[in-house]
Amino acid sequence: METVVNQMEHQSHVVLGISGSLRKQSSNTWLLSSIGGMMPTGMEFRIYQGLASLPHFSPDLDGDESQSHDSVREWREELRSADAIVICTPEYARGVPGSLKNALDWVVSSGEFMNMPTAVISASPHPDGGATALQSLILTLKMMNAAIPDEASLAVPFVSKMFGPNGSVTDTNILSSLLNLVRALSLAIPE
Repeated sequence: METVVNQMEHQSHVVLGISGSLRKQSSNTWLLSSIGGMMPTGMEFRIYQGLASLPHFSPDLDGDESQSHDSVREWREELRSADAIVICTPEYARGVPGSLKNALDWVVSSGEFMNMPTAVISASPHPDGGATALQSLILTLKMMNAAIPDEASLAVPFVSKMFGPNGSVTDTNILSSLLNLVRALSLAIPE
């Protein structure tokens, strides 16, 4: 029995979802929740909850783990324990929200995104789906050497019209695109 349990543990992969929005009723977080339900067998999905608690990035504290804030250490540990990442962000003023950029700034030098299979989604009520924020986020992640598969980026336009009353995605085209994204991401995770 113990051998079977150990084999199951080794086959399980952790995918960490990161919402770029701090809103309680965020459509970005709803999209992540929908993605969680699409994960193949053997993949555990969890959403990072600490974005709002990260302090402002300071290069003076970045290299000194003894002075780093507890939330920064927890953020880095969450990333290290993941086998893949999904980031879903809104677009604020034609860019990535400051809270998400701040979180990424904390891990530029520590390397958690190095070769990490990463999927990137922007969601916006506008017709371009937050494409400017999406491209900006991709540039940042590629500079950090994240591994973004070809089919693992998606801009979701008119996001407020994508959900049913219970917060689940109802648009069949977006559901299909999310499934393709999940498939591309899962194939990018090394065995």
